[in-house]
Amino acid sequence: MAQAVRVKYQVWSTAAEVAAGAAELFASTTAAAVEARGVARLAVSGGSTPKAMFALLADQSAPYFARVPWDELHLYWVDERCVPPTDADSNYRMADEAMLSKVPLPPTQIHRMEGELDPAIAASRYEAQLRREFRLEGAETPAFDLVLLGMGDDGHTASLFPHTEALHELGRLVVANHVPQKQTWRITLTWPVINRARKVAFLIEGATKTDVLHDVLLGAYDPEAMPSQLIRPASGELMFLLDAVVAAKLPAAGADGAGTLEIK
Repeated sequence: MAQAVRVKYQVWSTAAEVAAGAAELFASTTAAAVEARGVARLAVSGGSTPKAMFALLADQSAPYFARVPWDELHLYWVDERCVPPTDADSNYRMADEAMLSKVPLPPTQIHRMEGELDPAIAASRYEAQLRREFRLEGAETPAFDLVLLGMGDDGHTASLFPHTEALHELGRLVVANHVPQKQTWRITLTWPVINRARKVAFLIEGATKTDVLHDVLLGAYDPEAMPSQLIRPASGELMFLLDAVVAAKLPAAGADGAGTLEIK
């Protein structure tokens, strides 16, 4: 039986506003984590909305850059394509070009997945890095302060694609996942790790995802077909940052753009 979760969603008119909302979430969560624990650990994804968010965070004229305690931030990745970090498809390269090369984040605090390695080796090395950085023992799972996710029009999130082996992994922190529908391998955090985060937020926009977002939140529970349904944080709360188009089939948000629902 899946855990019941309270979904909070915020709807904006444009993709640019979604990116600004994501930048606000990134900055405020990082600052709060550092104040509470002396360090912030965030895991990010690829995609157009994160790219726009990274650009805003790196813009010193925007209201976010100065609020991020860069010296205490550790940045991780949710997933990565099996390509070198210089490849145009690399999630790391996108983040580096949009933000990392422009902000004072110490290189030792940038924890990329090594997509250029054999997928199984890359996954094993990243899991070892997480265990070391979070000082985990035995079966302990890391607790990120924030995990930022996207959602594909097939219902996938991270590199947890429909009907792939990674959906059944409960013990590992990071796995190499073969994705037959894309004829490729990916490296990804497992869903139990994502669900352990203190905050989890989806950033989603565009008409191609309107129906799948409705089905993930309001349709029958079928995580084999819609892996995003596996994301049910232990905190009991899940956030969605949306544009108006993708949110069109959800219950109408209030005048402030905020809405809530419960998924069981």
